Amino acid sequence: FSFVDLARGAMTEFQEKLRQQHEESMHRELEALLATANKEEAEISRKDFDGFKKLFHRFLQVKGPSVNWTKINRPPEDLIQPYDRIKAKGLPDDITTSLNKLVVVKLNGGLGTSMGCKGPKSLISVRNENTFLDLTVQQIEHLNKTFNTDVPLVLMNSFNTDEDTKKILQKYSHHRVNIHTFNQSRYPRINKESLLPIAKGMGLNGANTEAWYPPGHGDIYASFHNSGLLDKLLAEGREYIFVSNIDNLGATVDLFILHHLMSLPADRRCEFIMEVTDKTRADVKGGTLIQYEDHLRLLEIAQVPKAHVDEFKSVTKFKIFNTNNLWISLPAIKRLQEKNAMDMEIIVNPKTLDGGLNVIQLETAVGAAIKSFNNAMGVNVPRSRFLPVKTSSDLLLVMSNLYSLDAGSLTMSKKREFLTTPHVKLGSSFTKVQEFLKRFENIPDMLELDHLTVSGDVTFGKNVSLKGTVIIIANHGDRIDIPAGAVLENKIVSGNLRILDH
Repeated sequence: FSFVDLARGAMTEFQEKLRQQHEESMHRELEALLATANKEEAEISRKDFDGFKKLFHRFLQVKGPSVNWTKINRPPEDLIQPYDRIKAKGLPDDITTSLNKLVVVKLNGGLGTSMGCKGPKSLISVRNENTFLDLTVQQIEHLNKTFNTDVPLVLMNSFNTDEDTKKILQKYSHHRVNIHTFNQSRYPRINKESLLPIAKGMGLNGANTEAWYPPGHGDIYASFHNSGLLDKLLAEGREYIFVSNIDNLGATVDLFILHHLMSLPADRRCEFIMEVTDKTRADVKGGTLIQYEDHLRLLEIAQVPKAHVDEFKSVTKFKIFNTNNLWISLPAIKRLQEKNAMDMEIIVNPKTLDGGLNVIQLETAVGAAIKSFNNAMGVNVPRSRFLPVKTSSDLLLVMSNLYSLDAGSLTMSKKREFLTTPHVKLGSSFTKVQEFLKRFENIPDMLELDHLTVSGDVTFGKNVSLKGTVIIIANHGDRIDIPAGAVLENKIVSGNLRILDH
């Protein structure tokens, strides 16, 4: 033994002891929290905490980036199929049989805060007074009527969105769609220094408002299983779920992908399809699919060693990214969940609370489990299946005449000559939806727009038309009112232009 080996041995032993101490303290604190809840609450929270303990245990084991960069390979051609090849198979005469085995799941845990709205993001109006949730219900209802089928809609809510969402669901009781909800787990935020929960009790209010978080959408497997809904749907003969973010307006049920899944022989049944699409400069941060130790694997930017981040962002090496539209086998979820074999990398998300306290929340991503499923594959879909509304700039696009709305689905207008969406950047005066709506008398014509940048105090009159590249910049203290009926083609507008009612 060299002295170094001894020191290293002592160090790992010390670290092991420290790990055990952290874990014991955590378990003690969690028990103390459960003791503050009523019986029914404690039962649900105990299931949540069991999941959290597993995650915390793994968090203490893992140090540093979770991938070895040299082992990363591009996936083989046959593991990421072009959408056209799947579409070329056509559809069977009886797609209804396949639809009866499908469940649509929407991730509905997020709030509208980033767009300046209170309550669930899914209740923001996006088009002709229709909210994200309205459009989703319309799409599935249309599917059920067209093919005389009964595809249910399942919403995964979080403790942030559950109450408000349930109130709204009453309005769909006469629609031809069965709606179920289940709740994501509620995990405790932990102090970055002590690694202990900051919560003082199980309550959600007062001092505890910031003590809890929903642990990312990777939690879908455990919470779906724990809720009993998974078993209920399996008993109905359902075989696949189609999962997507509720703010992705391009995530409609695709009959070709569904048929592809259903037509594979039993021994080659694909348990997981991830829809990916080609990366553009706007998507450099999106997770990508890689081949790693003989498995398809989702690589997220958070897992990339610092030295390789630029390489990860390059459009040449990693050409595709995950749209988070996923098709997953229900029996496979049950199997993996019961064997505790769902393997997802931990995302450590640091936050600073209002009072300046540094906390971490441990999260996982739904797509990261791809490596646990059999015969998983990617399908490279058209960009139109990825239309997320994250900002008011996105909202401007989907409200405009670039898209037409039909039975809850948005499609690019036939009058648009290019298939690409324009690049829109609205400044901070447009961040909040209320402010944004006040600044447009109506939404401009954008059929021939390529690029729009707006900064500062700018308003738009009725029936404005924007073409090519338009840049409008009102300097601090100035205001620009674009007059009604104005046609701006390849223009830069700056300075001060006020139009006052006479």
